[in-house]
Amino acid sequence: MTLSTSAPTALDDVLGDRRWLVLTGAGVSTDSGIPDYRGPGAPVRAPMTGQQFRSGVPARRRYWARAFLGWSTMGAAAPNLTHTALADLESAGRLSGLITQNVDGLHTTAGSRDVVDLHGRLDRVICLDCEDVTARADLQQRLGALNPDFTADGLEILPDGDVALDATASFVLADCARCGGPLKPDVVFFGENVPPARVHACTALVADAEALVVLGSSLHVFSGRRFVKQAYQRGIPIVIVNRGETRGDDLATLKLDAGCADVLAG
Repeated sequence: MTLSTSAPTALDDVLGDRRWLVLTGAGVSTDSGIPDYRGPGAPVRAPMTGQQFRSGVPARRRYWARAFLGWSTMGAAAPNLTHTALADLESAGRLSGLITQNVDGLHTTAGSRDVVDLHGRLDRVICLDCEDVTARADLQQRLGALNPDFTADGLEILPDGDVALDATASFVLADCARCGGPLKPDVVFFGENVPPARVHACTALVADAEALVVLGSSLHVFSGRRFVKQAYQRGIPIVIVNRGETRGDDLATLKLDAGCADVLAG
């Protein structure tokens, strides 16, 4: 069933007084100025894969040069009404957990405490050799010192928090301060697997959930869609709120073709 009117009423009719397990996607953060990959009107994009990133210095230089310039926008992004509404619902005891496919950390910034960052966080950096995890803000300062003249204005911000830029050959990389190894954002790149412990934590949340609410996700990626399939197999209500079709629509008890903030604010 798909509805685009009286969305809050329809949501209440399906969920009743059940506690929600929430799964969020990129559509939740578009109101914070972070573009998504597959929303209506989104251009076709080819993000860097994990294999490409690990292929050598040229690929890592390209990634970090673009990410260095994009961080001024991504790092300054603020939670929107959807983030704050979910934090309020958690405080009121209405949520049993929150799984996000986003890497922007905005749910935590908004005040949500019980968050599983399925694909990691862009505000953390990990060394590929010693696996030391450090703050992205610290790396940003180091990169700025190494590249004082590397600036550009008016570049398109991309969904991964980087910018559309081809001229990156002059960018100077910073290595791990602990061991000198290569640094990577602490996120799951396309083509990489979500860490098993994180998947198990999410599977346990779905196993105990009374209802699953999907917000702002096309469910194109299996890493999130698997939990919708698990909920469907359990027979619990599934509500999907997303502008446009998703790959889980046939499993939904209710599909709302609407903005997330519009539904939660009702």
